[in-house]
Amino acid sequence: MPIDDILLHIEEEMDSAVNYLREEFGGIRTGRASSGLVDHMKVDYYGSPTDLRQLASIATPEASLIVIKPFDPASIKDIEKTIKASGLGINPMVDGKIIRLQVPPLSIERREQLVGQLKKMAEACRVTIRNARRDGNKTADKEQKESVLTEDECKKCKNSIQDMTKKYEGMVNDALASKTTEVQET
Repeated sequence: MPIDDILLHIEEEMDSAVNYLREEFGGIRTGRASSGLVDHMKVDYYGSPTDLRQLASIATPEASLIVIKPFDPASIKDIEKTIKASGLGINPMVDGKIIRLQVPPLSIERREQLVGQLKKMAEACRVTIRNARRDGNKTADKEQKESVLTEDECKKCKNSIQDMTKKYEGMVNDALASKTTEVQET
């Protein structure tokens, strides 16, 4: 496997880990309303789990309000049930064909809990990135043993993987800092 293929594979793994973290951060509740809180909820729609965003339009007309308007009014009960079971701590208010979610402000203790949760999620992403680095280094060593890569090429590949690791860990740190600031704002 040439160096470019090894690096491309490792970069794809690291990139998907960071993208997954950003999606997860989008679902963390802050003091203001965000459609990311409910976007990825799986609603049991006629027996198959379906993302809420595929079943309804989601809007945030105010800083503390999320409005969900199902495309199929018959699914409103399923959506309501999913939101209640989600553990968000928000009680849906059904108003005819619309569901309203009033997002209450967070207490200081809850904000601290959320920051702790964010840190755990970020560390799990860093571990995934480091595992990708380890796998890339193993692949480079294997290719060197099989005489596909020279010793210099192997060293160059490992240095590139390390640089990539630093870059993606920096992205994780930036995402964590940004979301932590967002959670701690009043």
